Amino acid sequence: MRRLFWLGIGLAVGVVVVRKATRTAQAYTPAGIVGGLSQSAGGLVESLRSFVEDVRIGMAEREQEIHEAFARGEAFDDQFAELREDPRIGDREIFPEDHQR
Repeated sequence: MRRLFWLGIGLAVGVVVVRKATRTAQAYTPAGIVGGLSQSAGGLVESLRSFVEDVRIGMAEREQEIHEAFARGEAFDDQFAELREDPRIGDREIFPEDHQR
């Protein structure tokens, strides 16, 4: 009975090891490498789509806030006005005078 038990354990471990080795070997074949790359690229594209969608939602919300403030006759709350009025920052020119054509 003991021998039969250990034979069963050995067979089970052997099956697990062979299946794991087959999966690992398949991952290093050209088809496996392409599959892994396509999954990685797909994840990257999905992350980029999610980011762009979040930015669009934020832009739409901010645009709605601006329209509502304009409709109420309130001045637009420009968060960056102080920075532009700062003489150290200001509205910098793209090309200084000495580099113009």
